Parts: sequence; C-alpha cells; structure tokens
Amino acid sequence: MLRAFKVIPLVALLAAVALAGIAAGCGGDDAEPSSSPSASADATSKAYKIGISQIVTHPALDATVQGFQDALEAAGFTNVTYDLQNAEGDMATTAQIAQKFAGDTLDLVLGVATPTAQALVKQITDRPVLFTAVTDPVGAGLVVDPAAPSANVTGVSDMQPVKPILELAKTFRPDATKVGMVYNAGESNSVFLVQQAEKDAATMGLTIVKAPASTSAEVQAAAKSLIGRVDAIAVIGDNTAVTALESIIKVCEQNKIPLVAGDPDSVKRGAVACYGFDYYDLGKQTGDMAAQILSGTPIADIPVQFATNLQLSVNEKAAKAQGVTIPADLVSQAVNKY
Repeated sequence: MLRAFKVIPLVALLAAVALAGIAAGCGGDDAEPSSSPSASADATSKAYKIGISQIVTHPALDATVQGFQDALEAAGFTNVTYDLQNAEGDMATTAQIAQKFAGDTLDLVLGVATPTAQALVKQITDRPVLFTAVTDPVGAGLVVDPAAPSANVTGVSDMQPVKPILELAKTFRPDATKVGMVYNAGESNSVFLVQQAEKDAATMGLTIVKAPASTSAEVQAAAKSLIGRVDAIAVIGDNTAVTALESIIKVCEQNKIPLVAGDPDSVKRGAVACYGFDYYDLGKQTGDMAAQILSGTPIADIPVQFATNLQLSVNEKAAKAQGVTIPADLVSQAVNKY
C-alpha cells in the first residue's frame, strides 16, 4: 500500500561532474546553491500538481524535500499541490508509486534518492522527471550526459568525495587498518560509494570490510557483524543504514568503535564526524530547477547539477561515548558542532 507523506568509469563521471558544474554555474568550492530564479507572472499564477516519491524517511531526505518546496515558493510558485509518497525502503513500493504517478495528472515528478528516481524514469516519459540526492546519475541509468540531458530527466546529484571521510577514521584511530561499511547492496548509489571507498582505502593502507543490509531491520545485525573486525565504521550515502542509524550508534558506543558519516544529520544523531553537504540546500537547488522547468525552460537546457559546499561536522559527546577524542584543530574547523 502506498503511504502518503506530506557504468560509466569514475574518471569519466568526475569529468562530467566538472563540466556540468561549470555549465550550471555551481562548480567551485565556494559556490553557493543557486538562488531562486525569477519566473514570469503568467507561470507563477497557474496551479500546479507535483508528485514526490521519497525512498525512505530520514532527516537528510526530509530536509531535501522541504528545501525543494521552499525554493519553489520563493520563486513565486505558491499555488502548488504536492502528492508526497514514501516507499519506506521497499523497492516494490517505489514501482507502485511510479505507476500511480504515471497515471495521474501531474506537471512534474521528483524522485528523492536513487531507487525512486530509477522507478520514475522507467515509468514516465511524457512529463519532466527531476531527481535529487542521487549519487551516480549516469551509473544509475538516469542520464547519459549530465552536461546535456537528452530526454525528460535532469536533477541534482549528491556525489561526494569519500577519501576525506576515511581520513577522519584515521584521525580518530591512527593505527586503523580496517573500516567497516554498512550498506544496502541493492542500491546502486551505495554500491558506487563502497567501490569508491575501496579504491581510496587502498591508497591509504586501509581495507574496507563490507556489511550488507537489505532492509533497515537488518542494519543492527550488519553492524554487529563488524565487532572485532574493524577499527572504525563508516556510513556514507546509504539510505537504509541512515534510517536505522541509532542501531549502529548503539553498537559503536557499546564496543568503542568510532562512527564516521557522510551527512551532518547523522553527526547530529550520534556519529562522531562527517564531511557532507547540507541536504536542505540540495533540495533548494532542485527546487530552483523545477521553477525553471515550470517557467518553460527545456530540460535540454538544464544540466545536471552537483552539490556544493562540503562541510565538516563534529559531535564531541558522541566521540566520548565511542572512546575517541576529536582533535582541537578539527573542532575549530567544523561548520557544525553538536
């Protein structure tokens, strides 16, 4: 039942990221998320209906949706009805939501995270499809060329560098040789990030120990499987793991294993530190793109954008509970302190 709520090689993909960032005007480290575009009075005076398919409930994705809606409102699109659907981590439900949206009268649909975006793209070809919080849009089959979308699909990727997060693990445990990763092997974005982590780890004298969990109910067992086998645990861009993050935190606290993460909300909830993006801003970037589309800009003229402004977040209370100390210089550099 639906629940209503509110491979391209890495080098080529990174090149596409840079090209798309330049084309979209958001490629620099100091770039701010794009401001809401101006829209004509004719466009904003109309009533619109937008379908939003979210893979699961957790703070980062919830913030993305809120940012999306706020950006549209700021652009003058105040007469919008949203059909928010949440698959709650069930892949079969993502297909059901996509089928529902395909049969509904909608002006635009948004897929929040990779599985929901993939389901929408398979079902809907006659209306604009936006994606957000998708790590690898090319590998996921959503677009062929991020810099020049050729179909009805564009959006914003949250692809992030993994190496800085692994370096955090080495900071807290200098003698670390193994880092565990809890992830859903059924999510292409998670597989992509684990593969990247393995490549980066190999250059750092680290080994990645994988702990797969296909549902949030399996996350605690996956985390427990890492006890005695790793020096730190990382949760990076995996929706299933983030949904059940408290169970991983509990394992880390009980066994004094530092947990590093890929988003600030996870640090707020109890990870020691992260390098990650503000997902509310990610949603605003996506909402700005939606405003352009509703104003009549063709998808082909709206390149895929990529999240900007990587931020360091730390949680000293969590560090103490997990048996490590955050160096003072790292605390002083942190944008967010919990």
